[in-house]
Amino acid sequence: MSLKNKPMIVHGSNISYFTGKLEAALRYKEIPYALKAMDAAAQKSLIPAATGVFQMPAIELPDGRWMTDSTPIIGWLDKTFPAYVLIPSDPLQRFFSLLLEDYADEWLWRPAMHYRWHYAEGADLAGRQLADELLGDVKLPHFLKRFAIRTRQRHLFTRGDGVNAQNIDHVEGIYLRTLASLEAIFSQRPFLLGDRPSIADIGFFGSMFRHFSIDPVPAAIMREVAPATYLWVARLWAARGSATHGDWLNGVPTDWSPILDDIGSAYLPYLVANAQAVEAKQAHFDISVQGARYRNAKTSRYRLWCFERLQSELKALDAESHAQASEILRRHQCFEILTTPLSIRSGHDPEGRAPFAQGLTMLDTYVLRSTMARIMRPSLCYHWEK
Repeated sequence: MSLKNKPMIVHGSNISYFTGKLEAALRYKEIPYALKAMDAAAQKSLIPAATGVFQMPAIELPDGRWMTDSTPIIGWLDKTFPAYVLIPSDPLQRFFSLLLEDYADEWLWRPAMHYRWHYAEGADLAGRQLADELLGDVKLPHFLKRFAIRTRQRHLFTRGDGVNAQNIDHVEGIYLRTLASLEAIFSQRPFLLGDRPSIADIGFFGSMFRHFSIDPVPAAIMREVAPATYLWVARLWAARGSATHGDWLNGVPTDWSPILDDIGSAYLPYLVANAQAVEAKQAHFDISVQGARYRNAKTSRYRLWCFERLQSELKALDAESHAQASEILRRHQCFEILTTPLSIRSGHDPEGRAPFAQGLTMLDTYVLRSTMARIMRPSLCYHWEK
């Protein structure tokens, strides 16, 4: 069956971080799809049977195959539907675009979840929608379903992931610094790399669209201090490859420097600490970055795999591109970390089959199981994203 015969089915949520990210890629590439809510029945049987994990989004292809994990999915889409590519072919631009995308995926996750579930305005809004969308067929009072979702999210992704009263300013500062960096860029050009979207835009879009621009507290901040970024959110959602003109800039834009500074001073040290925790078989770990202390952050084998992929992308560069990348990385305290051999491997997808490999959750499965056992009945099926 041709993949163009009928739309793909995206199983996810219309307030989901990574579902929104994937939808933006599909819309820009003009690939037909239908969004289907990942309700309790789908979470309990359909999705794990097809992909090996409860994870959103998952794509069901017209030929019966399934894909999971938004980043490998987008790589596959670029190869399979080469019109309107998102990943640059230039080696240097490819590496740095993927570096920014990984940072946006994994490091902005914490402030995105914090703003949604810490503040009552966001928790009430998202809790109601997810209770309707994902637990609509669970026969329990609506208030109990909302309570279960709020409790689960806070336990896993805010208080349960190292966020506390002592580091909230830093968590929110991640968002504020990101807004300042993006605002400086989008005040000058439409997209991060030039006149059309790239994978770097798609990476930032997940949090900026489905969290920061719609959750009440961060959305008010964005409208007030970063109107050009707010406009970029709408511009990217509306973008279609056939109607987008212009091209990417040459090389790596110098105004990406503040973002690269944060990658070197916070995100990469976090990846190192996480890798050490995986090696030590710890469920949680402590880390200090940029003067903030995070205690009992959750260990993630998936993020170890992210680290492996970044190192592999750097090693794969040709000599000239590697020299250029090394010079930029050194300026932002990234080079040493990205070139230090890892003493532990994630073990995920050794055959390179992603996005068709069995999925790997963002947080280790044993952590999720123990957490869910404490706060929710087994019949209340749950979801997570990637």
